[in-house]
Amino acid sequence: MAVKLDPPDPAALHPVAGVRLGVAQAGIRKPGRDDLCVLLLDAGTLVAGVFTRNRFCAAPVQVCLEHLGAQQCATVRALVVNTGCANAGTGVDGLLAARRTCVDLAALLHVQPGAVLPFSTGVILEPLPVERLGAALPAALDDARDDNWARAAGAIMTTDTVPKAASVQVAIDGVTVTVTGMAKGAGMIRPNMATMLGFIATDARVAPALLAQLVREVADASFNCITVDGDTSTNDSLVIAASGHSALGLISDAHSAQAAALRDALVAVARQLAQAIVRDGEGATKFITLRVEGARSVDEARRVGYAVAHSPLVKTAFFASDPNLGRILAAVGYSGVDDLDVRGVDLYLGDVHVATRGGRHPRYAEADGQRVMAQPEIDVRIALGRGDAAATLWTCDLSHDYVSINADYRS
Repeated sequence: MAVKLDPPDPAALHPVAGVRLGVAQAGIRKPGRDDLCVLLLDAGTLVAGVFTRNRFCAAPVQVCLEHLGAQQCATVRALVVNTGCANAGTGVDGLLAARRTCVDLAALLHVQPGAVLPFSTGVILEPLPVERLGAALPAALDDARDDNWARAAGAIMTTDTVPKAASVQVAIDGVTVTVTGMAKGAGMIRPNMATMLGFIATDARVAPALLAQLVREVADASFNCITVDGDTSTNDSLVIAASGHSALGLISDAHSAQAAALRDALVAVARQLAQAIVRDGEGATKFITLRVEGARSVDEARRVGYAVAHSPLVKTAFFASDPNLGRILAAVGYSGVDDLDVRGVDLYLGDVHVATRGGRHPRYAEADGQRVMAQPEIDVRIALGRGDAAATLWTCDLSHDYVSINADYRS
């Protein structure tokens, strides 16, 4: 029940020179569905990543961190992604399975295992059927081509109802640069980057230190601004691959116009993917843009925003289209801003001024709140009156279907 979210048009997903994608059926989750994806990267492709801060991070996350090194950026030849099993909470055996996956794919590609990054998503605490995964790798390689983004996006889904992929092309110094990406996620979504997975590729040539910086900035401007249910997955991962195949020269200066243009393109793709995850949130019927302004810092604005976005009372009110908007004020009040003067707080629902000076706005009428709450896309604005900092988050409502989906997830 995605909120105004259509499957990606394969023709609108620009191939990225130096990147090919292949999918296969490994039988990890359900017979007859694609559940394995490989991304093959030309020699010299640089990959940088950010990963979950959940202390119970999955085995593939641990292996990715090992292979990328301290800078979390290295040359990589392949990514391998399975769905149906998160390979999390699997101890030493899980690590062995993740490393075995890298060894199996590396042998087929004639590269070192350290040049392969593994990713998994699905049920936690279940062993990865690594033999089935390995047996399906040749089929995935045979399927690999540069225009396979849409099928690959479908192959990495779990409870998603719609594949998620996006693409842009920008001119930098007269050279066309391509950015294309895909993601999966619908539940257990509150990425806390340093079971969301995001893969973005560009043909730009980027210096390692800058790519490592860009992936953090892109995450903070997109995936770290969304929440479905407040749960941080054991497997959250976002990587950006830069093949260097465009005619544009090396981008190394973070303050250059070239870096700014590439950053904007990466953020544009990442935000589209991040918002698609919220629109496809498990059981979601409303897409909510939550802006907190007038804060003393961005962290403070986000703290207030997440208090509202994570409140079950707020989220269920949105589901019911019930303008019980005191719930939003209550969440602002317990958000942890201890010296907040509520007399300076204003609350807006769409174009409706709901609250001011610590109470209901004198011209607010519930019929106006009802009109906005009934819409599938809702804007909420909270002005704290404390400073100049602001933050925007994206979230969704909490419906009966969310409970049903998660109750039946392993069935």
